[in-house]
Amino acid sequence: MTRSDLVELLTERVGQLTHRDADAAVKTILDAMSDALVRGHRIEIRGFGSFSINRRPPRMGRNPRTGESVHIPERRVPHFKPGKALREAVGAQPVEGADDD
Repeated sequence: MTRSDLVELLTERVGQLTHRDADAAVKTILDAMSDALVRGHRIEIRGFGSFSINRRPPRMGRNPRTGESVHIPERRVPHFKPGKALREAVGAQPVEGADDD
């Protein structure tokens, strides 16, 4: 699902919203979530999951082409942990395209 799919779905489900209003609502929510993560805050949406920031410590890596050691600096990366309701809903669905061979 893309952002535009989400806007279309919101427009269909809420008849009073125009496409422009739905787009603004989705943009506002995503911007607020992004800003919270950038500030290092945790986001929790009950029944869906939580977003947080994980720290990856600095380490030494290797250039695969030359074999030379390369210093990789510390990074902060977003992390999503699904809530129980979402895990159960996804786990209850059959896998598409899976054959019972």
